[in-house]
Amino acid sequence: MQPRLLVVATASVPASDLQASVRAHAGDDAEMMVVAPAVAPASRIARLDWLTNDEDRARNEAAERARDLAAAAPTDDVKAQVGDSDPVKAIEDALRTFPADELIVVTRRDEDADWLEKGSAATALERFSLPVAHLVVDDS
Repeated sequence: MQPRLLVVATASVPASDLQASVRAHAGDDAEMMVVAPAVAPASRIARLDWLTNDEDRARNEAAERARDLAAAAPTDDVKAQVGDSDPVKAIEDALRTFPADELIVVTRRDEDADWLEKGSAATALERFSLPVAHLVVDDS
């Protein structure tokens, strides 16, 4: 049976880093779902925008991020989607339809992170009964 890996990415990650992480955790034959929460790293969704649901730019950037990460995955069995702007909620939603064996959370360093993504990997580790790997990318 193929391992099922959920990758939740609030930031873009170099293809080689994603591939190495996926191979280390699930091998080349993993069934994957990539979820990109609608947190726009380039535009830094503001609290007011989030509260008023004005997140079109964030959703467009997330869709592009999800497609790019899915294309970089070392497996052909991969799906991509945009998730909720709250990364933890995006994980909850994805797990309802994709019962993963393991979770990889991709974020920027906390000092570079958006207010919605700070601490999302730690929260996922506490909340979900899955192994959680945290892949931190440099925002430079």
